[in-house]
Amino acid sequence: MRFKIDFKIFLFLILFYFTRQVETYVMILFFAFIHEIGHLLMGLLMGMRPNKIEIKPYGVSISFKIKPKDYNQKILEGNRLQIKKILIAMAGPLTNFIIMNIATNLPIGIFSKMMIIYSNLLLIIFNLIPIYPLDGGRILKAFLHILVGKRKAEKYSNNSSFIILIALTFLASIGVYYIKNVSIFIIIMFLWILYIQEDLIYRRRNRIYNLIEKTIEIEGNK
Repeated sequence: MRFKIDFKIFLFLILFYFTRQVETYVMILFFAFIHEIGHLLMGLLMGMRPNKIEIKPYGVSISFKIKPKDYNQKILEGNRLQIKKILIAMAGPLTNFIIMNIATNLPIGIFSKMMIIYSNLLLIIFNLIPIYPLDGGRILKAFLHILVGKRKAEKYSNNSSFIILIALTFLASIGVYYIKNVSIFIIIMFLWILYIQEDLIYRRRNRIYNLIEKTIEIEGNK
């Protein structure tokens, strides 16, 4: 299993330090780690093995190895794999929801209790945004894979991510203007970075698909 640290996390620490929100950011990172433990436990229950652990600016990310047999071309087998992915993606936000409910009954100060609830609520909302590779985007892509197949699922999830980001950028611009909180801009900027990275991967994969289709068409015409 590989381990990787995204050093942009230190840039985020500096930015949140100067905006006097470093304590909130550190708490969010802590509960993001617990969030990923939820993904990990669900993945292990699904019989999947962790492949890579990355520490990123928005938390910890765990990816899993896909067994060769799970790439079976039969639709039933393919759907089972997508259901596993949906359950794993849902496990993280569910973990944060459980922590929120536990926090309401903890014998701690009201400020600490509210910080725990606030941090976990932010993680739930952020991760359920249907932008790939966030949990919401993974859930959407897996559902689409079941409904319309792999290639269309990639196309639709990529297009919907772009449209949602445009809408979020517009809303964030209004939020920054009225609330005067630069952290909103930082979050949107990071979402755009995630989208651009995934869009490049999608375009490369799509070119390969088109090349394979052309090759098959040429061979079929011979």
